[in-house]
Amino acid sequence: MAANADMVSFIEARLAEEEQTAREAGGQSWRLPADRPGEVSDRMSSVAFTVRGAGFDRHIALHDPARVLARIETSRVLLDEYREIAGLDTDRPAGDFDSGRAVGLGFAVRQLAADYAGHPGYQAKWLPRFIR
Repeated sequence: MAANADMVSFIEARLAEEEQTAREAGGQSWRLPADRPGEVSDRMSSVAFTVRGAGFDRHIALHDPARVLARIETSRVLLDEYREIAGLDTDRPAGDFDSGRAVGLGFAVRQLAADYAGHPGYQAKWLPRFIR
């Protein structure tokens, strides 16, 4: 189904943008030195940056470049699985295993796409479907 292929391409493009940003930020894990509150350091103990305000440093370090790259890889595995059966992900799926798998994976992929709902290329038809 072309609409599903468009959605997969859209997600792949957003993941590529995020990957580039994470790699430009060093691609490594960040840490919080206990003796220097508000400071976020890279693996080499160089100061990546300093923030003021409770919790910002922990939040930023939690979403470090290494974690972003790992999430991107996981998302790409999901997309690869979905791509194989995306044509079976329809509004009226058949009752067989492959169609059920396609709809289930399609729901997960639509959730990935929804992360980018604020992007101008996002299409409302990609919203997750709820089938009863």
